[in-house]
Amino acid sequence: MTEPGYDVIVLGAGPVGENIADRAVRGGLTAVLVESELVGGECTYWACMPSKALLRPAEAVRAARQVGGAAAAVTGPLDVAAVLARRNSFTSDYADDGQVEWLAGAGISLVRGHGAVSGIREVTVTAADGSTTVLTARHAVAIATGSDAAVPDIDGLRAAKPWTSREATSAREVPASLAIIGGGVVATEMATAYAGLGAKVTLIARSGLLTGVEPFAGELVAAALRELGATVLLGTATTRVTRTADGVEIHTGDGAPITAEEVLVATGRTPRTGSIGLETVGLTPGDWITTDDTMRVPGFDWLYAAGDVTHRALLTHQGKYQARAAGDVIAARAAGAPVSDAPWGTHVATADHRAVPQVVFTDPQVAAVGLTAAAARAAGYDIRVVDYDIGRVAGAGLHADGYTGTARMVVDERRGVLLGVTFAGPDVGDLLQAATIAVVGEVPLARLWHAVPAYPTVSEIWLRLLEAYGRPTP
Repeated sequence: MTEPGYDVIVLGAGPVGENIADRAVRGGLTAVLVESELVGGECTYWACMPSKALLRPAEAVRAARQVGGAAAAVTGPLDVAAVLARRNSFTSDYADDGQVEWLAGAGISLVRGHGAVSGIREVTVTAADGSTTVLTARHAVAIATGSDAAVPDIDGLRAAKPWTSREATSAREVPASLAIIGGGVVATEMATAYAGLGAKVTLIARSGLLTGVEPFAGELVAAALRELGATVLLGTATTRVTRTADGVEIHTGDGAPITAEEVLVATGRTPRTGSIGLETVGLTPGDWITTDDTMRVPGFDWLYAAGDVTHRALLTHQGKYQARAAGDVIAARAAGAPVSDAPWGTHVATADHRAVPQVVFTDPQVAAVGLTAAAARAAGYDIRVVDYDIGRVAGAGLHADGYTGTARMVVDERRGVLLGVTFAGPDVGDLLQAATIAVVGEVPLARLWHAVPAYPTVSEIWLRLLEAYGRPTP
């Protein structure tokens, strides 16, 4: 069956695909989303929302216990069943009716099934019953199919049927013990969550924790996990995994095997591009998709990609940022309107390169934007690094007894602006947007002195960082 054409076809109805379609429709075009699973995608059902719902209850209890006068009021164990039920409420019990209703209200069409590019501006959708529908696009096809958890080639790992992030965030019960292979965001967040839910957690990392951010952040998280009762093995390679009658055995070559009821593999992501017809237009199936900053695939005037599939920044908020640029520029080009494609322009995703914000919802949290000190040096900047103990800020002591945390700013000495900022400590995610504005806006440090933080809040860390740097000349 061939349907009447649309202006834009979007493969993937997660947050990225939804935003591409929405911006295109707002720009006067017609759009259709193609989705084989739940509308709302990975973030809604198996990543951002359920993972944070699993983390928050135990974090709230620990926070109360860190405040004198409140600690005595916290009695009894965590209600694990209630935590899982609350998690389900954030995923709408894994039903997408509300998301589908939103699409209809936004004027976006939906076709259920597996979509694959089958020609120039053409997508063939195969439904669950095997029937096919051919869609044609007048202006653009956009790929927003996301990524899957990568399962490394460790002896026996696939046969052991490991959990990935999907199983970890959607589990119906908490295992007595959980081994986690990996040291990144998923690994550390799920170690925090399951330790808080009462599981005996062992985290096995080939190198350190959270190696993409400043080293002190990973060190604080490792210490906190150990304080929660987790075993954290750093610099440890997993060599073999075996499924047994009682669970799994993980061999590292360092003594006796580690035993657990379940094993979670959290060692990265792989693009979901293996079966979407890329070969039809001369691209390589299974590869990440390269784009320019308007999210258009080089060599094509009609093909776009955004979100995880581009490997620019594997974060939901960054994918949505790319999607807004893509949807807007598709509409502009369709109308023959001017395209603002210079850095920081309307139709580009410039922030992907040097101003990506991220919060890791471990306890303590890690919040970072821009370049680390190592990345800035590697890029050739003349930098100065300023660190400050957040616990010395008056607002931090009010926030939690014994508040432990560190802040760092990386300064471009030639221009007197911030290249990157990192916070590690309780609830530091709420500090990040100010840092993001400073980095994106390239606000001179001389001007930041006039952004007075309210007293006594944790935001006073900004004043202390600037004082440690020394007042620059305007």
